[in-house]
Amino acid sequence: MPAPKRFPDRGEIAAVRVEIEPLESGSELAEVRRLAGRVLARRELGKLVFLDLVDRSGRIQLLCDTSRTGAVEVRLGDVVGVTGKPAKSRRGEPSLAVDSLEVLASNRSPLPDTFHGLTDVETRYRKRHLDLLMNEESRELFLLRARIVTAVRGYLDAEGFVEVETPVLQPRYGGAFAHPFVTHSKELDADLYLRIATELYLKRLIVGGLERVYEIGKDFRNESISYKHQPEFTMLEWYEAYADYSDTMERIETMVERVALEVLGATVVMFRGHEVDLKRPWRRLGFVESLEELELWTRDEQELRAWLTERGVDTDADRDWTQLIDHAFSHFVEPSLIEPSIVFGHPTELSPFARTMEEDPSLAERFEFFAAGLELGNAYSEINDAETQQRRFDEQLERTEGVPGDPDYVEALSYGMPPTSGLGLGIDRLAMLLSGSETIRDVILFPALRTQGQIL
Repeated sequence: MPAPKRFPDRGEIAAVRVEIEPLESGSELAEVRRLAGRVLARRELGKLVFLDLVDRSGRIQLLCDTSRTGAVEVRLGDVVGVTGKPAKSRRGEPSLAVDSLEVLASNRSPLPDTFHGLTDVETRYRKRHLDLLMNEESRELFLLRARIVTAVRGYLDAEGFVEVETPVLQPRYGGAFAHPFVTHSKELDADLYLRIATELYLKRLIVGGLERVYEIGKDFRNESISYKHQPEFTMLEWYEAYADYSDTMERIETMVERVALEVLGATVVMFRGHEVDLKRPWRRLGFVESLEELELWTRDEQELRAWLTERGVDTDADRDWTQLIDHAFSHFVEPSLIEPSIVFGHPTELSPFARTMEEDPSLAERFEFFAAGLELGNAYSEINDAETQQRRFDEQLERTEGVPGDPDYVEALSYGMPPTSGLGLGIDRLAMLLSGSETIRDVILFPALRTQGQIL
Protein backbone atom coordinates (compact mmCIF):
# COMPACT_ATOMS: atom_id res chain seq x y z
CA MET A 1 0.00 0.00 0.00
CA PRO A 2 1.56 3.35 -1.00
CA ALA A 3 2.24 5.96 1.66
CA PRO A 4 -0.28 8.82 1.93
CA LYS A 5 0.41 11.83 -0.28
CA ARG A 6 -0.64 14.33 2.37
CA PHE A 7 -1.39 14.73 6.07
CA PRO A 8 -3.66 17.77 6.42
CA ASP A 9 -4.75 19.74 9.49
CA ARG A 10 -1.65 18.99 11.53
CA GLY A 11 -0.50 21.20 14.37
CA GLU A 12 3.00 21.96 15.65
CA ILE A 13 4.46 20.07 18.57
CA ALA A 14 5.37 23.29 20.40
CA ALA A 15 1.72 24.41 20.38
CA VAL A 16 0.52 21.06 21.74
CA ARG A 17 3.13 21.17 24.51
CA VAL A 18 1.74 24.57 25.56
CA GLU A 19 -1.73 23.00 25.86
CA ILE A 20 -0.31 20.19 27.97
CA GLU A 21 1.59 22.41 30.41
CA PRO A 22 -1.28 23.03 32.92
CA LEU A 23 -2.39 19.35 33.02
CA GLU A 24 -1.93 17.13 36.04
CA SER A 25 0.31 14.11 35.61
CA GLY A 26 -1.64 11.11 34.32
CA SER A 27 -4.41 13.22 32.71
CA GLU A 28 -5.32 14.10 29.13
CA LEU A 29 -7.46 16.55 27.20
CA ALA A 30 -10.64 15.58 25.38
CA GLU A 31 -9.70 17.41 22.16
CA VAL A 32 -7.97 15.49 19.38
CA ARG A 33 -4.79 16.84 17.78
CA ARG A 34 -2.91 15.76 14.68
CA LEU A 35 0.88 15.88 14.58
CA ALA A 36 3.51 14.79 12.08
CA GLY A 37 7.27 14.47 12.23
CA ARG A 38 10.16 12.07 12.48
CA VAL A 39 10.53 9.27 15.04
CA LEU A 40 13.90 9.56 16.79
CA ALA A 41 13.47 7.22 19.75
CA ARG A 42 11.52 4.04 20.59
CA ARG A 43 10.94 2.25 23.91
CA GLU A 44 8.57 -0.58 24.77
CA LEU A 45 6.89 -1.61 28.03
CA GLY A 46 4.40 -4.45 27.67
CA LYS A 47 1.57 -3.29 25.42
CA LEU A 48 2.84 0.30 25.51
CA VAL A 49 5.19 1.66 22.87
CA PHE A 50 6.82 5.04 23.54
CA LEU A 51 8.05 7.05 20.55
CA ASP A 52 9.77 10.43 20.45
CA LEU A 53 8.32 12.55 17.65
CA VAL A 54 10.26 15.58 16.40
CA ASP A 55 9.20 18.42 14.10
CA ARG A 56 10.87 21.78 13.53
CA SER A 57 9.19 23.26 16.60
CA GLY A 58 10.22 20.63 19.13
CA ARG A 59 9.88 17.11 20.52
CA ILE A 60 7.03 15.22 22.16
CA GLN A 61 6.48 11.71 23.48
CA LEU A 62 3.92 9.48 21.75
CA LEU A 63 2.05 7.05 24.02
CA CYS A 64 0.98 4.16 21.82
CA ASP A 65 -1.26 1.59 23.53
CA THR A 66 -1.22 -1.27 21.05
CA SER A 67 -4.66 -2.34 22.21
CA ARG A 68 -5.89 0.92 20.64
CA THR A 69 -3.42 1.50 17.81
CA GLY A 70 -2.62 -2.06 16.77
CA ALA A 71 0.98 -3.10 16.15
CA VAL A 72 3.34 -0.12 15.90
CA GLU A 73 5.45 -0.96 12.88
CA VAL A 74 7.72 2.05 12.96
CA ARG A 75 11.51 2.25 12.65
CA LEU A 76 13.83 5.01 13.85
CA GLY A 77 13.86 7.81 11.32
CA ASP A 78 10.43 7.09 9.85
CA VAL A 79 8.20 10.09 9.19
CA VAL A 80 4.77 9.49 10.70
CA GLY A 81 1.44 11.21 11.11
CA VAL A 82 -0.47 10.66 14.36
CA THR A 83 -3.87 11.50 15.78
CA GLY A 84 -4.52 11.54 19.51
CA LYS A 85 -5.19 13.51 22.67
CA PRO A 86 -2.68 15.81 24.40
CA ALA A 87 -1.70 14.21 27.70
CA LYS A 88 0.80 14.31 30.52
CA SER A 89 2.28 10.94 31.48
CA ARG A 90 2.39 9.67 35.04
CA ARG A 91 5.98 10.90 35.19
CA GLY A 92 4.94 14.36 33.98
CA GLU A 93 6.22 14.00 30.39
CA PRO A 94 4.31 16.03 27.75
CA SER A 95 2.79 13.41 25.46
CA LEU A 96 0.20 12.57 22.86
CA ALA A 97 -2.03 9.58 23.66
CA VAL A 98 -2.18 8.12 20.16
CA ASP A 99 -5.40 6.82 18.61
CA SER A 100 -3.99 6.22 15.12
CA LEU A 101 -0.59 6.29 13.46
CA GLU A 102 0.45 6.05 9.82
CA VAL A 103 3.88 5.98 8.20
CA LEU A 104 4.26 8.83 5.71
CA ALA A 105 7.84 8.10 4.64
CA SER A 106 10.12 5.21 5.54
CA ASN A 107 13.73 5.64 6.56
CA ARG A 108 15.98 3.17 4.75
CA SER A 109 19.37 4.35 6.05
CA PRO A 110 20.89 3.94 9.52
CA LEU A 111 20.73 7.08 11.64
CA PRO A 112 23.66 8.51 13.59
CA ASP A 113 23.61 8.13 17.37
CA THR A 114 20.16 9.43 18.28
CA PHE A 115 21.22 10.25 21.85
CA HIS A 116 24.35 12.31 21.23
CA GLY A 117 23.27 13.63 17.83
CA LEU A 118 25.52 14.12 14.84
CA THR A 119 28.86 15.33 16.21
CA ASP A 120 31.34 14.84 13.34
CA VAL A 121 31.98 18.37 12.04
CA GLU A 122 32.73 17.46 8.45
CA THR A 123 29.63 15.26 8.16
CA ARG A 124 27.50 18.06 9.61
CA TYR A 125 28.61 20.40 6.81
CA ARG A 126 28.52 17.85 3.99
CA LYS A 127 25.21 16.27 5.01
CA ARG A 128 23.29 19.19 6.40
CA HIS A 129 20.07 17.19 6.13
CA LEU A 130 21.43 14.80 8.78
CA ASP A 131 22.72 17.66 10.91
CA LEU A 132 19.29 19.30 10.95
CA LEU A 133 17.56 15.97 11.47
CA MET A 134 19.66 14.95 14.46
CA ASN A 135 20.68 18.22 16.12
CA GLU A 136 18.02 20.48 17.58
CA GLU A 137 20.64 23.22 18.06
CA SER A 138 21.26 23.33 14.30
CA ARG A 139 17.57 23.62 13.53
CA GLU A 140 17.24 26.43 16.06
CA LEU A 141 20.26 28.21 14.59
CA PHE A 142 18.89 28.34 11.06
CA LEU A 143 15.45 29.34 12.27
CA LEU A 144 17.20 32.15 14.16
CA ARG A 145 19.00 33.18 10.98
CA ALA A 146 15.66 33.31 9.15
CA ARG A 147 14.24 35.56 11.88
CA ILE A 148 17.28 37.84 11.59
CA VAL A 149 16.69 38.33 7.85
CA THR A 150 12.98 38.92 8.47
CA ALA A 151 13.79 41.53 11.13
CA VAL A 152 16.26 43.32 8.82
CA ARG A 153 13.64 43.45 6.08
CA GLY A 154 11.01 44.63 8.53
CA TYR A 155 13.17 47.53 9.70
CA LEU A 156 14.09 48.69 6.20
CA ASP A 157 10.55 48.32 4.84
CA ALA A 158 9.21 50.38 7.74
CA GLU A 159 11.79 53.08 6.98
CA GLY A 160 10.55 53.44 3.40
CA PHE A 161 13.21 51.38 1.62
CA VAL A 162 12.21 49.38 -1.47
CA GLU A 163 13.58 45.86 -1.88
CA VAL A 164 14.89 45.22 -5.39
CA GLU A 165 16.81 42.61 -7.36
CA THR A 166 19.86 43.28 -9.51
CA PRO A 167 21.80 41.01 -11.88
CA VAL A 168 23.91 38.17 -10.49
CA LEU A 169 25.56 37.66 -13.89
CA GLN A 170 27.25 40.90 -14.90
CA PRO A 171 29.27 41.99 -17.94
CA ARG A 172 31.65 43.81 -15.57
CA TYR A 173 32.36 43.26 -11.92
CA GLY A 174 32.79 46.16 -9.55
CA GLY A 175 31.94 47.67 -6.19
CA ALA A 176 34.81 46.10 -4.23
CA PHE A 177 38.41 44.87 -4.44
CA ALA A 178 37.99 41.16 -5.18
CA HIS A 179 38.67 38.40 -7.68
CA PRO A 180 35.54 37.28 -9.54
CA PHE A 181 34.23 33.97 -10.78
CA VAL A 182 34.02 33.97 -14.58
CA THR A 183 31.60 32.11 -16.82
CA HIS A 184 30.61 32.30 -20.49
CA SER A 185 27.27 32.92 -22.17
CA LYS A 186 26.84 30.89 -25.34
CA GLU A 187 23.89 32.98 -26.47
CA LEU A 188 25.66 36.30 -25.96
CA ASP A 189 29.09 34.90 -26.87
CA ALA A 190 30.53 36.88 -23.98
CA ASP A 191 32.24 36.30 -20.66
CA LEU A 192 30.14 37.16 -17.64
CA TYR A 193 31.05 37.52 -13.98
CA LEU A 194 29.27 36.41 -10.84
CA ARG A 195 28.78 39.66 -8.99
CA ILE A 196 31.14 40.61 -6.20
CA ALA A 197 28.76 43.37 -5.02
CA THR A 198 25.39 44.88 -5.88
CA GLU A 199 26.59 48.45 -5.45
CA LEU A 200 26.82 49.88 -8.94
CA TYR A 201 23.43 48.61 -10.03
CA LEU A 202 21.68 49.79 -6.87
CA LYS A 203 23.08 53.29 -7.27
CA ARG A 204 21.69 53.42 -10.81
CA LEU A 205 18.28 53.06 -9.16
CA ILE A 206 19.01 56.09 -6.98
CA VAL A 207 19.71 58.03 -10.18
CA GLY A 208 16.38 56.72 -11.47
CA GLY A 209 14.51 58.21 -8.51
CA LEU A 210 13.77 55.25 -6.23
CA GLU A 211 15.60 57.18 -3.45
CA ARG A 212 15.79 54.35 -0.86
CA VAL A 213 16.62 50.85 -2.09
CA TYR A 214 18.06 47.66 -0.65
CA GLU A 215 18.90 44.15 -1.73
CA ILE A 216 19.62 41.01 0.29
CA GLY A 217 21.35 38.56 -2.00
CA LYS A 218 24.30 36.37 -2.82
CA ASP A 219 27.71 37.77 -3.74
CA PHE A 220 30.65 35.70 -4.95
CA ARG A 221 34.39 36.25 -4.49
CA ASN A 222 37.01 33.85 -5.80
CA GLU A 223 39.30 34.26 -2.83
CA SER A 224 40.48 32.75 0.45
CA ILE A 225 38.29 30.90 2.92
CA SER A 226 38.44 31.39 6.70
CA TYR A 227 36.25 31.34 9.78
CA LYS A 228 34.66 34.56 8.46
CA HIS A 229 35.00 34.17 4.66
CA GLN A 230 33.19 31.99 2.13
CA PRO A 231 33.29 32.28 -1.68
CA GLU A 232 29.48 32.50 -1.74
CA PHE A 233 27.93 34.71 0.93
CA THR A 234 24.87 36.82 1.66
CA MET A 235 25.04 40.61 1.75
CA LEU A 236 22.64 43.38 2.54
CA GLU A 237 23.29 46.61 0.66
CA TRP A 238 21.17 49.72 1.00
CA TYR A 239 21.40 53.18 -0.57
CA GLU A 240 19.64 56.25 0.71
CA ALA A 241 19.35 59.54 -1.17
CA TYR A 242 19.76 62.88 0.60
CA ALA A 243 21.85 61.31 3.38
CA ASP A 244 25.54 61.07 4.19
CA TYR A 245 27.67 58.60 6.14
CA SER A 246 26.87 60.21 9.50
CA ASP A 247 23.17 59.48 8.91
CA THR A 248 24.06 55.89 8.01
CA MET A 249 26.09 55.50 11.21
CA GLU A 250 22.96 56.21 13.23
CA ARG A 251 20.82 53.98 11.03
CA ILE A 252 23.03 50.88 11.27
CA GLU A 253 23.29 51.25 15.06
CA THR A 254 19.53 51.49 15.30
CA MET A 255 18.89 48.57 12.98
CA VAL A 256 21.30 46.13 14.65
CA GLU A 257 19.99 47.03 18.10
CA ARG A 258 16.37 46.50 16.99
CA VAL A 259 17.15 43.24 15.21
CA ALA A 260 18.88 41.89 18.32
CA LEU A 261 15.94 42.87 20.52
CA GLU A 262 13.44 41.35 18.11
CA VAL A 263 15.15 37.99 17.61
CA LEU A 264 16.89 37.56 20.99
CA GLY A 265 14.94 39.80 23.34
CA ALA A 266 18.24 41.37 24.44
CA THR A 267 21.17 43.38 23.08
CA VAL A 268 23.92 41.47 24.92
CA VAL A 269 25.51 38.60 22.98
CA MET A 270 28.45 36.25 23.52
CA PHE A 271 30.85 35.77 20.61
CA ARG A 272 34.27 34.08 20.58
CA GLY A 273 34.61 34.51 24.34
CA HIS A 274 33.53 38.16 24.41
CA GLU A 275 30.37 39.61 25.93
CA VAL A 276 29.18 42.40 23.67
CA ASP A 277 26.33 44.86 24.17
CA LEU A 278 24.90 46.04 20.83
CA LYS A 279 22.91 48.84 22.42
CA ARG A 280 23.53 52.18 20.75
CA PRO A 281 25.38 54.52 20.62
CA TRP A 282 28.49 52.69 19.51
CA ARG A 283 32.08 53.79 19.95
CA ARG A 284 33.48 56.14 17.26
CA LEU A 285 37.17 55.92 16.28
CA GLY A 286 39.11 57.60 13.49
CA PHE A 287 41.05 55.28 11.15
CA VAL A 288 44.17 57.45 11.30
CA GLU A 289 43.93 57.88 15.08
CA SER A 290 43.59 54.13 15.60
CA LEU A 291 46.95 53.60 13.88
CA GLU A 292 48.59 56.65 15.45
CA GLU A 293 47.88 55.18 18.88
CA LEU A 294 49.97 52.17 17.83
CA GLU A 295 52.66 54.33 16.18
CA LEU A 296 51.82 52.79 12.82
CA TRP A 297 50.54 55.78 10.86
CA THR A 298 52.75 57.10 8.08
CA ARG A 299 52.32 57.98 4.43
CA ASP A 300 55.80 56.67 3.64
CA GLU A 301 55.63 53.18 2.11
CA GLN A 302 59.15 52.09 3.04
CA GLU A 303 58.84 53.36 6.60
CA LEU A 304 55.52 51.54 7.08
CA ARG A 305 56.91 48.32 5.62
CA ALA A 306 59.89 48.52 7.99
CA TRP A 307 57.65 49.11 11.02
CA LEU A 308 55.47 46.12 10.16
CA THR A 309 58.47 43.90 9.52
CA GLU A 310 59.93 44.87 12.89
CA ARG A 311 56.69 43.71 14.50
CA GLY A 312 56.83 40.32 12.82
CA VAL A 313 54.31 40.97 10.02
CA ASP A 314 55.01 39.34 6.64
CA THR A 315 54.54 42.07 4.02
CA ASP A 316 55.80 40.20 0.95
CA ALA A 317 52.32 40.11 -0.60
CA ASP A 318 51.71 43.83 -0.02
CA ARG A 319 52.58 45.61 -3.27
CA ASP A 320 52.13 49.24 -2.21
CA TRP A 321 51.31 51.62 0.61
CA THR A 322 47.56 51.05 0.20
CA GLN A 323 47.87 47.34 0.88
CA LEU A 324 50.34 47.92 3.68
CA ILE A 325 48.13 50.35 5.58
CA ASP A 326 45.14 48.05 5.15
CA HIS A 327 47.26 45.17 6.43
CA ALA A 328 48.37 47.21 9.44
CA PHE A 329 44.79 48.05 10.36
CA SER A 330 43.42 44.52 9.93
CA HIS A 331 46.34 42.95 11.82
CA PHE A 332 46.66 45.31 14.78
CA VAL A 333 43.47 47.36 15.16
CA GLU A 334 40.60 45.17 14.02
CA PRO A 335 41.08 42.35 16.59
CA SER A 336 41.01 44.93 19.41
CA LEU A 337 37.58 46.31 18.45
CA ILE A 338 35.58 44.27 20.95
CA GLU A 339 32.83 46.70 21.90
CA PRO A 340 30.64 47.73 18.94
CA SER A 341 32.74 50.31 17.10
CA ILE A 342 32.53 52.54 14.06
CA VAL A 343 35.89 53.34 12.46
CA PHE A 344 35.71 56.27 10.05
CA GLY A 345 37.89 58.44 7.83
CA HIS A 346 39.77 55.91 5.68
CA PRO A 347 42.42 57.03 3.18
CA THR A 348 40.90 57.76 -0.22
CA GLU A 349 43.23 55.13 -1.75
CA LEU A 350 41.18 52.51 0.12
CA SER A 351 37.83 54.05 -0.84
CA PRO A 352 37.36 54.47 -4.61
CA PHE A 353 33.63 55.19 -4.39
CA ALA A 354 33.53 57.43 -1.30
CA ARG A 355 33.38 61.21 -1.16
CA THR A 356 36.32 62.97 0.44
CA MET A 357 36.14 64.78 3.76
CA GLU A 358 35.86 68.52 3.39
CA GLU A 359 38.36 69.11 6.21
CA ASP A 360 40.90 66.61 4.79
CA PRO A 361 40.59 65.59 1.10
CA SER A 362 43.10 62.75 1.65
CA LEU A 363 40.49 60.94 3.75
CA ALA A 364 37.10 59.59 2.75
CA GLU A 365 33.66 59.85 4.30
CA ARG A 366 33.69 56.11 4.90
CA PHE A 367 33.24 53.89 7.93
CA GLU A 368 33.48 50.22 8.83
CA PHE A 369 31.68 48.75 11.82
CA PHE A 370 32.89 46.00 14.14
CA ALA A 371 31.91 43.96 17.19
CA ALA A 372 33.93 41.35 19.10
CA GLY A 373 36.83 41.87 16.68
CA LEU A 374 34.62 40.96 13.69
CA GLU A 375 34.05 43.34 10.79
CA LEU A 376 30.33 43.43 10.04
CA GLY A 377 30.24 45.86 7.15
CA ASN A 378 31.24 49.01 5.36
CA ALA A 379 29.57 52.29 4.40
CA TYR A 380 30.24 55.69 2.90
CA SER A 381 28.97 58.89 1.40
CA GLU A 382 28.82 58.12 -2.30
CA ILE A 383 30.60 59.98 -5.07
CA ASN A 384 27.81 61.49 -7.16
CA ASP A 385 29.87 63.39 -9.72
CA ALA A 386 30.57 61.52 -12.97
CA GLU A 387 33.97 63.13 -13.66
CA THR A 388 35.21 62.50 -10.12
CA GLN A 389 34.09 58.89 -10.31
CA GLN A 390 35.82 58.33 -13.65
CA ARG A 391 39.03 59.78 -12.23
CA ARG A 392 38.81 57.42 -9.25
CA PHE A 393 38.29 54.47 -11.60
CA ASP A 394 41.38 55.51 -13.57
CA GLU A 395 43.47 55.85 -10.39
CA GLN A 396 42.30 52.46 -9.19
CA LEU A 397 43.20 50.82 -12.50
CA GLU A 398 46.68 52.36 -12.48
CA ARG A 399 47.28 51.32 -8.88
CA THR A 400 45.89 47.78 -8.98
CA GLU A 401 46.34 46.81 -12.63
CA GLY A 402 42.79 45.53 -12.44
CA VAL A 403 39.88 45.77 -14.84
CA PRO A 404 38.69 49.17 -16.08
CA GLY A 405 35.85 50.93 -14.33
CA ASP A 406 32.23 50.76 -15.37
CA PRO A 407 31.49 53.32 -18.11
CA ASP A 408 27.76 52.56 -17.97
CA TYR A 409 27.72 53.51 -14.32
CA VAL A 410 29.66 56.71 -15.00
CA GLU A 411 27.18 57.53 -17.76
CA ALA A 412 24.32 57.03 -15.31
CA LEU A 413 25.99 59.44 -12.86
CA SER A 414 26.19 62.05 -15.61
CA TYR A 415 22.42 62.50 -15.28
CA GLY A 416 22.89 63.57 -11.68
CA MET A 417 22.61 61.44 -8.53
CA PRO A 418 21.32 63.04 -5.34
CA PRO A 419 23.68 63.12 -2.35
CA THR A 420 23.58 59.49 -1.27
CA SER A 421 24.90 57.24 1.46
CA GLY A 422 25.27 53.48 1.05
CA LEU A 423 26.02 50.54 3.31
CA GLY A 424 26.92 46.86 3.03
CA LEU A 425 26.29 44.42 5.90
CA GLY A 426 27.34 40.77 5.91
CA ILE A 427 24.22 38.80 6.82
CA ASP A 428 26.28 35.68 7.56
CA ARG A 429 28.49 37.61 9.96
CA LEU A 430 25.52 39.20 11.68
CA ALA A 431 24.07 35.70 12.11
CA MET A 432 27.40 34.55 13.57
CA LEU A 433 27.41 37.40 16.07
CA LEU A 434 23.79 37.03 17.21
CA SER A 435 23.97 33.24 17.45
CA GLY A 436 27.45 33.03 18.99
CA SER A 437 28.64 30.79 16.13
CA GLU A 438 32.43 30.82 15.85
CA THR A 439 32.67 29.99 12.14
CA ILE A 440 30.73 31.18 9.12
CA ARG A 441 30.26 27.56 8.02
CA ASP A 442 27.90 27.07 10.97
CA VAL A 443 25.45 29.74 9.74
CA ILE A 444 25.47 28.80 6.03
CA LEU A 445 23.30 25.81 5.25
CA PHE A 446 25.57 24.47 2.52
CA PRO A 447 29.08 25.94 2.88
CA ALA A 448 31.76 25.46 0.23
CA LEU A 449 34.01 22.49 1.03
CA ARG A 450 37.00 20.84 -0.54
CA THR A 451 36.77 17.28 -1.80
CA GLN A 452 35.79 14.57 0.67
CA GLY A 453 38.10 14.36 3.66
CA GLN A 454 39.63 17.85 3.18
CA ILE A 455 37.54 20.20 5.28
CA LEU A 456 38.09 23.90 4.72
